[in-house]
Amino acid sequence: EIIKINEIENIYKNIEKQILREKIIYTNKRIDGRKYDEIRDLDIRVNFLPRTHGSALFTRGDTQALVTVTLGTTKDAQTLDELKYNKIDNFIFHYNFPSYSTGEIGILLLPKRREIGHGRLAKKSILPVIPNTKTFPYTIRVVSEITESNGSSSMASVCGASLALMDAGVPIKLPIAGIAMGLIKIKNKFIILTDIIGEEDYLGDMDFKVSGSYTGITSLQIDMKIKGITKEIINKTLNKAKIARLYILNKMSKIINKPRSEISKFAPKINIIKIKQNKIKDIIGKGGSVIRAITEETGAVIEIEDNGIIKIYSDSSKKINFAINKINKIIAEIEVGQIYKGKVTRIVNFGAFLLINDNKEGLVHISQIANKKINKVSDYLKISQEIFVKVIEIDNQGRIRLSIKD
Repeated sequence: EIIKINEIENIYKNIEKQILREKIIYTNKRIDGRKYDEIRDLDIRVNFLPRTHGSALFTRGDTQALVTVTLGTTKDAQTLDELKYNKIDNFIFHYNFPSYSTGEIGILLLPKRREIGHGRLAKKSILPVIPNTKTFPYTIRVVSEITESNGSSSMASVCGASLALMDAGVPIKLPIAGIAMGLIKIKNKFIILTDIIGEEDYLGDMDFKVSGSYTGITSLQIDMKIKGITKEIINKTLNKAKIARLYILNKMSKIINKPRSEISKFAPKINIIKIKQNKIKDIIGKGGSVIRAITEETGAVIEIEDNGIIKIYSDSSKKINFAINKINKIIAEIEVGQIYKGKVTRIVNFGAFLLINDNKEGLVHISQIANKKINKVSDYLKISQEIFVKVIEIDNQGRIRLSIKD
């Protein structure tokens, strides 16, 4: 009988798998010589890429994640098309697994299903400690680049993301770490493995990923190759995972144990002010002309919410303060009897219209231009001319009457 090469390969792999499983469970030795509950060597660094807003390099054995954090405005948030309505996502997590991380050659195309799934798991692990936009009004983007992989790159991404977020000054509630647990089960005998490598994942019966903080678990994911597991296995796995998680968190805390007090100098600065809702139209202006002019003049990004909250972003505190002063000037109430600097915008037969406080238009009647009778307004005023005017009346409709008489 002729046996095909691929059949021989499958037979060989099954024999190899059986031998390795029996060796692990009966000799108390793992493939790489570690104890059942031993974690691979850790190398942890933060601010690894100084030009980013936050970064970390997390290495566990032959698995390494380079994680960066970028802070943006609410305009940078991701819009997700839901079935009933659109959802705005202010916390974005991207997980990239290039071919070179496992020593292979491949074409970098769209993210594969595995990358999307690992990214979602890592995001859900971190999400419970991410501050809300009222506390921290930024869009947060985390990118985990797997530079080498030999098991549990998603959990390395969780650890790296927690470190990078603290390095970026994001006020996360607690640090998060993740660990992958494995299982070898032969008949009624089983062994729980801590921090499994790629080969142990391949020949084992379970890949149980656990993420959490000092106080509890934030995410769980389990892949099984057997029909099921007992409560005893689950309890032992979670207990060993807790010991491993706390060990990793302690190692991380020696590098950075809390978020930095200030965000990176390269991240956008932000200031939030609140105005009356009836003043929103004044800030926006006709067709957005006023807010566009402020943005162009100050170089700041301005976002206005329906409740009167205004968020001002810029890379410079000076630009933010400049924009705030412009806004305060626009929303300031015009008072009768006060003198303002105005600019002539239109000249008509019965007077001239002037712009005061950059956005309020008032009328100087021809009778209020001079102390004597005049016949032609253009003899005294020109378009774009700047003069000081006094507010003499504001009627019930908000129309402003001005005077330039001595």
